[in-house]
Amino acid sequence: MNENTAATNVVRHDAESVAATFPALLVEARRVAQTVSSGLHGRKRAGPGETFWQHRPYAFGDPVSIIDWRQSARIADRLYVRENEWEIAAAVYLWRDPSRSLDFSSSKDTPTKRRRADVLATALSILLSEAGERIGLLGEERRLFHGRNAPMRLLEALHIGDFENENAPPGAVHLQAGASVVLMSDFYTEESEITSAVINYASQGANGVLLQLCDFAEEEFPFEGRTQFLDPEGSDKLIFGETVKLAKNYHSAFAAHRDALRNIAEKAGWTFISHRTDKPPQTALLALYNALADARSWNI
Repeated sequence: MNENTAATNVVRHDAESVAATFPALLVEARRVAQTVSSGLHGRKRAGPGETFWQHRPYAFGDPVSIIDWRQSARIADRLYVRENEWEIAAAVYLWRDPSRSLDFSSSKDTPTKRRRADVLATALSILLSEAGERIGLLGEERRLFHGRNAPMRLLEALHIGDFENENAPPGAVHLQAGASVVLMSDFYTEESEITSAVINYASQGANGVLLQLCDFAEEEFPFEGRTQFLDPEGSDKLIFGETVKLAKNYHSAFAAHRDALRNIAEKAGWTFISHRTDKPPQTALLALYNALADARSWNI
């Protein structure tokens, strides 16, 4: 077997492994989205559009042209107007940390942070596309997906089998007016880089969400005795003999990091959401969906 053949086989094997995860991930995302969708009342409101929404009694000042004479004829002494749904297709830009930092799970019973992020990104795109909105990826801001095929196209664009070394958010990008931004990461990077990215997006008028993904072990630090810690983004490792003695300082540092992220979001008028991978994805998806129109802090 020559080198070209060996290299081709490796690429084909990797491609098949990635492709095999697509159906399962998409099915999981659709299940999560359907659970949340059944509990939503929708984002419809009256305004200019072509899709009928509701009838309501005629009020002083309403133009005669919107009176529904057929509906009014069914009820004596009352005029009704026909309201259409306000069709406004906003652009929502997603960024999922592409680094190895998310490729971590402390238990075989919980997904990696990367897997949960991909499921949430795809499920959110399902809800948004059903609401008539457009979805894009930061870094590819000229490429917007919409319609029934949007979730699959976004999933393909995520390149779920590829990793990068840097987990800093994308640099300065030009966003459409009225856009929203969702950043998904554990944000184990310099706070200045996160702040710079958020300021750039917010200065363009973008509403946004910081979704912090963490594993049970990262938040609880349930270690005792001699423990070896490996860096998922490199070959570094640390060995501690009495790990339990580190717990107090670790919890303080972890809480400070989370508070810093919350402050970054709040200063920009954004929403901060913290989600642990051992908890149901539906809670994070519902918070994400609602946060695009309502700025508040969630811990789920």
